[in-house]
Amino acid sequence: QVQLVESGGGSVQAGGSLKLSCRASGYIFSMCGMGWYRQIPGEERKLITSINTEGTATYTNSVKGRFTISRDNTNSSLYLEMNNLKTEDTGVYYCAACWQSLEYQYLGQGTQVTVSS
Repeated sequence: QVQLVESGGGSVQAGGSLKLSCRASGYIFSMCGMGWYRQIPGEERKLITSINTEGTATYTNSVKGRFTISRDNTNSSLYLEMNNLKTEDTGVYYCAACWQSLEYQYLGQGTQVTVSS
């Protein structure tokens, strides 16, 4: 079955950096678009960045210029490099796979990111 396992979350001060990883298994990684969602306490989960099979990335405005999504098809891994972190970036980050019918079909268990001032 499809499994997405995130790692790399943690606590950091504002202005710091973190890099999240997502290791995928159970499907042909290179054939699926990937993305990262973020859920801030009290809010719905929101898609913040996506990368298609060709490597083209899109970002929501709040993270553009600070976050970079990338993929390594050889290692079936997705990454999210987060720089200049802000307190409002605090939340649970979820790896997502296989865009179909206007949504991702698979979601990881999430990893917590906490940014303190």
